[in-house]
Amino acid sequence: MTGEPIIVARGLEKIYGFGRGALRVLKGIDLVIMRGEMVSIVGPSGAGKSTLLNLVGCLDHFQKGSLVLMGRDVSHLTVEDLAGFRNRTLGFIFQQHNLLPEFSALENIMMPLLIRRERWHEARTAALAMLEQFGLSDRAHHKPSELSGGECQRIAVGRAIVGKPDIILADEPTGSLDSVNSRNLTEILLRLGRERGCTIIIVTHDKSIASMMDRTISLVDGSIQTDTRKPE
Repeated sequence: MTGEPIIVARGLEKIYGFGRGALRVLKGIDLVIMRGEMVSIVGPSGAGKSTLLNLVGCLDHFQKGSLVLMGRDVSHLTVEDLAGFRNRTLGFIFQQHNLLPEFSALENIMMPLLIRRERWHEARTAALAMLEQFGLSDRAHHKPSELSGGECQRIAVGRAIVGKPDIILADEPTGSLDSVNSRNLTEILLRLGRERGCTIIIVTHDKSIASMMDRTISLVDGSIQTDTRKPE
């Protein structure tokens, strides 16, 4: 960690609906995450974990409070600027991997770089390097339907990391994997994240995965209940 705040949330509230039927999912979240931190967010179903991750990932809007990512107040960005900011700054990993079914493993990893309008050859070279790191070079031209669940999730991690984002957001990334593959995938993610200086935030129900992180934030009923760091 450099001691530099990369995520600063103040009084963050997410409300669904209006009037008497309104549901406050997040209730004034105050949170500071430093560059390079590895953070897990835990808590019971319905606590607001994925909602918080979506707000930090600029995939959803909040009604109250402020959110500053890398020194930028994201609430002031236009839709176009927000899309560009997400592509350059954030990497996403989802439980169901969300790979594009019509594209190969190689093309799925290349996609964030091509959207960024990097040269095709450079994007391909970077994606091939990711496949090699994951031991999947021989699966480069296979489509997601031809890959195992563990292989698809490794491809999803490669896609999230290939663009060298500052922040990686993972929502139950090992939820569909067995315990051995879950730990292996998380170890790879943390190693690559540290090598590249990424901040990583993982939403998880798995205590063993949470224990691998530098810091664990527990959400209960839309509020932070505990926020603990590993001893130095």
